[in-house]
Amino acid sequence: MKKLFVKIGVVILVLVVGLFLAKDMIVKTAVTTGVKLVTGLKLDIASLKIGLFNTLIDIKQLKLYNPQGFPDKLMLDMPEIYVDYDPFALLKKTIHLQEVKINLKEFVIVKNSKGEVNLDSLKAVQESKKKVEPAQKAEMLPFKIDVLELKVGKVIYKDYSKGGEPKVTESDLNLNERFENITDPYAVTTIIVFKCLMNTTVGKLVNFDLGPLEKRLGGTLSGAANVTKDAAKTTVEAGKKVIGGTTSTLKNLLPFDKKQ
Repeated sequence: MKKLFVKIGVVILVLVVGLFLAKDMIVKTAVTTGVKLVTGLKLDIASLKIGLFNTLIDIKQLKLYNPQGFPDKLMLDMPEIYVDYDPFALLKKTIHLQEVKINLKEFVIVKNSKGEVNLDSLKAVQESKKKVEPAQKAEMLPFKIDVLELKVGKVIYKDYSKGGEPKVTESDLNLNERFENITDPYAVTTIIVFKCLMNTTVGKLVNFDLGPLEKRLGGTLSGAANVTKDAAKTTVEAGKKVIGGTTSTLKNLLPFDKKQ
């Protein structure tokens, strides 16, 4: 009997160690799949760590790529993303992110030789241009972000429509803003696009209609506020708290469609 308990203990220990070693890769796959569902585009994540004694997710070097037909490979370069999630909400099949901090280094907007703009390939842009019926909204898992802190460094516009080398326009945006009570899973991408075009000349250069994006965001924009330098430092502090760990409901970390 004693040997049986020892064997059971060894099996449990192996399972725990195996889960501990594989957890980051599993969550990385879940996050990659979830972001792809929301954006519609391919992405890569260099590293991802989840907390064992806290509810932080630390993502490093997330890169979102353009679809085929665009000469430039990269669309978004995000060196750091921190997410503090509510684990109890996951048990209720609800996505509740208490705090999200995004550091977006570069947003590369491209018009190809056919006059197509890479922004139009984003699901958030596509969704803002069509009316979503209540029944369609109900298909998504309930979603909420309490606080979103967004930092954007530079917006780059490349125009290949005239042929040959592109005409390049660079704008140092240095955006650092805070948004609250976000309930639309597409809102984060929508906010990024809107702010990058609204606060630079790129919107006019690509002749992009910001009306649908602004309408979809509604009161989210009116409640935005600049983040002070002291508050911005908490992004780094939050990252230092992440020491690795596990979670039991990996699939629900992002707003997956229930039908997927």
